[in-house]
Amino acid sequence: MSCSIGQSSLVTELDYLVIGHVTRDLVDGTFAIGGTASYAARTVRALGCRIGVVTSASPDLDLSEVLDGAIVARFPAAMTTTFENIYTADGRRQVLHGVAEMLVPEMVPTCWKAAIVHLGPVARECAPALVDAFGDVFVGLTPQGWMRRWDHDGRVTCCQWDDAEPLLARADAVVLSEEDVRKDEAQVAWYADRTRLLVVTRGAAGCTVYVDGRGHHFSAPTVREVDPTGAGDIFAAAFFVRLRCGGDPWVAARFANCVAARSVTRVGLAGTPDPDEIIRCKRVVRASNGQAGRSIVQSEGHAV
Repeated sequence: MSCSIGQSSLVTELDYLVIGHVTRDLVDGTFAIGGTASYAARTVRALGCRIGVVTSASPDLDLSEVLDGAIVARFPAAMTTTFENIYTADGRRQVLHGVAEMLVPEMVPTCWKAAIVHLGPVARECAPALVDAFGDVFVGLTPQGWMRRWDHDGRVTCCQWDDAEPLLARADAVVLSEEDVRKDEAQVAWYADRTRLLVVTRGAAGCTVYVDGRGHHFSAPTVREVDPTGAGDIFAAAFFVRLRCGGDPWVAARFANCVAARSVTRVGLAGTPDPDEIIRCKRVVRASNGQAGRSIVQSEGHAV
């Protein structure tokens, strides 16, 4: 996609560009819009960022409210990526009913210039070549969608992340869930050794940040959980922005923990933060300044 007009080109400066499918999420017969792109875009909008989205969906999906305030490069598809989420006593089961178009570097408007690029696949839709398409720009990955497979009936299971090594080597930060690796700490260590900065989110337990392969755990605020959907995407967006702006992964982790914890007290996209919550979490982080590395941070079982 080009932005050229005649012989000139208009440059669109973005703070944050997220690439991934918006989704239709089916729960008990009711559809809601979801996907990493949706949760991340709404989160960084609350942070005051200029946001761009590259996605693909069927023409009948109305994104005007969900992505209000974002600049969207949307590519048509025969079907929106659609997940059916089935909640049982043993956890969530997912069925994938269809996938929109593959997202490739040529789909990113040539005039878009972003400070942060977030690749957020949910169903293997982000071409790995995207990681090298932005020069030396900050690239954050949430690789969940590269760590999923599905059978002919659409039943989704976790799988090995194919071709992970070159993507890990290029990324400035990677955020994934312990569920994505089935709580395999050996796999986590392998990823951590091959990327600059890895964060593993652990639900109500908080997150572990790995720098140079060494893990530092940050506890999350205690809240009453209503719906955890999208919390990992909200965490990642908040973390990437705070890290890119301040450079301190410990501060970024505490801030993202605060934002994500508040998100699970509401259902679905209503869990994305508003500007007032962002302000409150910034105050929480400022109030705890100097505590990182002491009571709230643990490394390999001991205080650091």
